[in-house]
Amino acid sequence: MKDSARYAKIVEWSEEDNCYVGSCPGLIFGGCHGENEKRVFDELCQVVDEAIILYKRDHKPLPSPTSGKDYANLLQDVA
Repeated sequence: MKDSARYAKIVEWSEEDNCYVGSCPGLIFGGCHGENEKRVFDELCQVVDEAIILYKRDHKPLPSPTSGKDYANLLQDVA
């Protein structure tokens, strides 16, 4: 499994920005954006891979994984 698979990647529509915004909480601040949801997700995956490369190059420990936490069902309980 790739290290990037350990991190939840989120692509959501932003009314404020009028475009899709991709983020990876816990790993990167900011993210990427665009008009096509699939392209934003593809770009986000690339950004996450590059962030992991930088962590490793700088000999920094990777942040705790965020995938596998079943956020979708946890959020249903909050709503």
